[in-house]
Amino acid sequence: MNCKEVEDWIDAYADAELDLTRSVELERHVQDCGSCATALQGRQRLRAAVRSGAMRYPAPPALRAGLHSALRRENPSVLTMLSHSRRWLGLAACLAIAVALTWTVARTGSGISAEDALVQEVVSGHVRSLMADHLTDVPSSDRHTVKPWFNGKLDYAPPVVDLEAQGYPLTGGRLDYLQGRPVAALVYRARQHPINLFVWPSEGGTDGDVRQLERDGYHLASWTHAGMAYQAVSDVNAEELLDFARLLQGR
Repeated sequence: MNCKEVEDWIDAYADAELDLTRSVELERHVQDCGSCATALQGRQRLRAAVRSGAMRYPAPPALRAGLHSALRRENPSVLTMLSHSRRWLGLAACLAIAVALTWTVARTGSGISAEDALVQEVVSGHVRSLMADHLTDVPSSDRHTVKPWFNGKLDYAPPVVDLEAQGYPLTGGRLDYLQGRPVAALVYRARQHPINLFVWPSEGGTDGDVRQLERDGYHLASWTHAGMAYQAVSDVNAEELLDFARLLQGR
């Protein structure tokens, strides 16, 4: 897939409407193309903002007053109708919100926090790996096979830990893409449930407790340790994912 084809299919991919074959081709292309990866990241952030409701804003009083003044100038009878009709009030409110939204987006950009955007990217990466049956590029339960596979593919060496004795066997690893850069995705299992563990160098983060949240039906756990940032995501229950995260923290 080339850049022109990515441009044609990127919106369908961001909305999870692209077929599996083209999805895999697009993912492979953005791993090597910075401009297309940036475009995809922008689409995913916009989709996350819309779904989270972060782009909904009440109309400021000044905007409401301006709309009333404009309506009064154009047609004085309109305000009389508005005062007696809920339907017209709804239309006026929608117009006010639409204008406010345009103004706010133009002023502040996407309106979604960097943390929320990252969470959405993590969940999207997990879902893509399941939809395209592309959990691993290097299928192996041997950490001495998985870890060196990343040599030359990343500018850092991701820690790879064997947790089979604790009930979370390693099944392999792959390259993924988060925040405009390639990252390591290590794949573990809790019974038949895959756990995607994304690992990349942290940017000044200090070691701390595991943070948990839920998004789109998936549980996530995030933490930093020894200069690395970790994001684990799976459909296992929250307690199991927390146990998995704490095992990695205390290795």
